[in-house]
Amino acid sequence: GSAVQKRNSEHMKQRIILHLDMDSFYASVEMQADPRLRNKPVVIGADPKRGRGVVSTCSYEARAFGIRSAMPVSQAFVLCPHAVYLSPDYPLYSKVSAEVMTIIRSYGFRFQQVSIDEAFLDVSPLGSFCEAATLAEQIQATIEKNLGLTCSVGIGHSKLVAKIASDFKKPAGLTVVEPAGTQDFLAPLPVRKIPGIGKKTELALFDLGIRTIGGLAAYDIGKLVTEFGRGAAALHETALGIDGSEVEEHMDTRSISREITFDTDTDDPGLITTTMDTLAEEVYTGLVQEDLSFKTLTIKVRYQGFITRTRARSFYHYTSKKESLRTCAHSLLREMMEDRKVRLLGIRLSSFEKQDARQMTLGL
Repeated sequence: GSAVQKRNSEHMKQRIILHLDMDSFYASVEMQADPRLRNKPVVIGADPKRGRGVVSTCSYEARAFGIRSAMPVSQAFVLCPHAVYLSPDYPLYSKVSAEVMTIIRSYGFRFQQVSIDEAFLDVSPLGSFCEAATLAEQIQATIEKNLGLTCSVGIGHSKLVAKIASDFKKPAGLTVVEPAGTQDFLAPLPVRKIPGIGKKTELALFDLGIRTIGGLAAYDIGKLVTEFGRGAAALHETALGIDGSEVEEHMDTRSISREITFDTDTDDPGLITTTMDTLAEEVYTGLVQEDLSFKTLTIKVRYQGFITRTRARSFYHYTSKKESLRTCAHSLLREMMEDRKVRLLGIRLSSFEKQDARQMTLGL
């Protein structure tokens, strides 16, 4: 095994991964489009006067009032009634996102877009973290000059470390974590900073007395196995910053999905319905961006007590109609509603076909 470990650590040494995350993307795009909004608390989501729906995102000025994404808009309104409340303009965000991605892609490194406002670059060919930092500053400057938007960048030897680092100093931050400094960087951070660790895992770790990533890394692996079973090894590796996954461009998008975890569990039917509308809009935007039609739609609902259910429906024909997508999502949601509070809603589109292929076959 030691030869494999040695080879792995060699590979780790050579890898330099950059993660770029746009700062409060929707709100920043709106401020760029309308300069009067600058330096104001801006909340993107439903209209609080109508009282339904959740916050999609908000500006840093709004965060200062305690407003967070996935919080009911009515609650945000209580915290900051004088904020500017805007409905999301997905076509605009999609257009700006494409411009951002074109800039990042233009540097010629292996590229992977992971959401409308974040992407990875494998900049290992640069050969040094110092060079990678220079490149990051160049990308940040280009995006700001061309689009008037700021982004935060993290650089590390794995996607995991780069992603945690990009969130470290926001907005407009640049955080470089060299392999030798990985442990020192991760150790003091709360376990919740590990992507994929949600409330449930966090509470389970708290029960073991583990609050920081360092605490998790130092914890006896045998005891972790007792608590988490098969997931223990992966969890432990994450705490050490080990993540072998590659930066890969998805030419064949296998699915487009979005989910929202509510700030507090809810059984408000209006809030649940408008949140599903928001998710439908967001996956529809992804569909348009990739120029795809889809055949299968899956809804995911997680109830209080972490009971998770999914339900899928497939259409007879590929479709890219927003109305079909919405109607199907809502009908599945109605079938799944129980007498229980909802913690998370998700929607996923899968089995795709390129739009132009369909137009040729159907002569549309």
